[in-house]
Amino acid sequence: MSELSAIETAAAIAGGSMTALEACDAAIARIEQRDGPINAVVVRDFDRAREAAKAADGEVAAGVSKPLLGVPMTIKESIDIAGLPTSWGFAEHADHIATADSVVVSRLKAAGAVFLGKTNIPVALADWQSSNPNYGRTNNPHDLTRSAGGSSGGAAAALAAGMVPLEYGSDIGGSIRVPAHFCGVWGLKTTFDAVSLEGHYLPRTDGARGELGVVGPMARNPQDLALALDLTSRIALPIARIDTLNGLRILLLTHHPRAAADSAVVAAVEKAAESCAAQGAQVSTSNADLPDLSKLVSDYTRMLLIVLAQGKAPEGTEPVSLNAWYGMLDDQARTIRGFDRLFDSFDAIFCPVLGTSAFPHSDEADWGKRTLTIDGADTPFGSQLAWISMATYCGMPALSMPVGTDANGLPIGLQIITRNWSDHDAVRIGALVADALAA
Repeated sequence: MSELSAIETAAAIAGGSMTALEACDAAIARIEQRDGPINAVVVRDFDRAREAAKAADGEVAAGVSKPLLGVPMTIKESIDIAGLPTSWGFAEHADHIATADSVVVSRLKAAGAVFLGKTNIPVALADWQSSNPNYGRTNNPHDLTRSAGGSSGGAAAALAAGMVPLEYGSDIGGSIRVPAHFCGVWGLKTTFDAVSLEGHYLPRTDGARGELGVVGPMARNPQDLALALDLTSRIALPIARIDTLNGLRILLLTHHPRAAADSAVVAAVEKAAESCAAQGAQVSTSNADLPDLSKLVSDYTRMLLIVLAQGKAPEGTEPVSLNAWYGMLDDQARTIRGFDRLFDSFDAIFCPVLGTSAFPHSDEADWGKRTLTIDGADTPFGSQLAWISMATYCGMPALSMPVGTDANGLPIGLQIITRNWSDHDAVRIGALVADALAA
């Protein structure tokens, strides 16, 4: 899209070539003009946004400098903004209004961001398509008959359609990475606990932080992504140590023992790796230190289902014992140590985000009954968690960035996984890959 990035918008406002109110009104106009068939921005807070923009203009006039001063943005519906609904798509929580801003929103507001509203999600944030009884279905801007992804599907769609330059989502099962991949934008699953989850609770709860889940930024370019990360992280994350593709050590994984990948997806990921190799990167396709990926998927899925159910046992089964849970944590710790050893030999893992591009909408709620068509064959829908599992199970940062399109013109993303706490390396490598592909 031709719209300004978040950094460019902030610079234009600071430099006087536009006001914050003009930027706000322009973003509102884009939402009103474009969002009808997409249905991404489902909670609109335009009046308060205009007041916030006017206040930002007052700060500019007073000589105040902030990195996002006056920049309009939206945020995923599951993340609290005081005075706006946080329902997570549950009909019974449609009337739940947050009374305080989440930590992420507070930090972005402190940096000057102006929030226009909130974007769509699936019920319980538990799907790769964004549809719920409160707000309806979000459609992919590239093909309205297809999913925009989930659970941050509205966020990715709003970015892809050029409505806003910056978003923030959450990810426990690919909920940032899959929408970014489906819509052709940038999204970062952050290192576990790098960004506070406070204010991202199931409605009407405020319990302990759950395992596996994170919140992270989404944008249309890596520079905005890196800025939003710095503004919201709990600690100052290490700066990127990668300056060039020359000598970069890449482990390329395009085949998985538990999940298929479409030939178009594989080709796009391999092309990205080849573009790096052309600039001096070292690309390998195997390593003895790589943990058992098949076991990892099973261990991750088991833990994920327990976390999503908040420890409740499915009907007719016994709850997981404390001893069993600690055993699962031990398995997870051993796998994390395995990846730590792997990253002594590599700087990044390149792999698909998902084995297919955006799929047609489905009304089938049961993942066990859904299938995906990959290279003309039906494959189990849930098996695609395999591509997501590595980074989530081990808490590692994982970037989704656009690297191509399939035969239908649908975006294809590359997943770049790096060592824990090296979030900025993942983003910097992504920026270098984008430059290499454009060369």
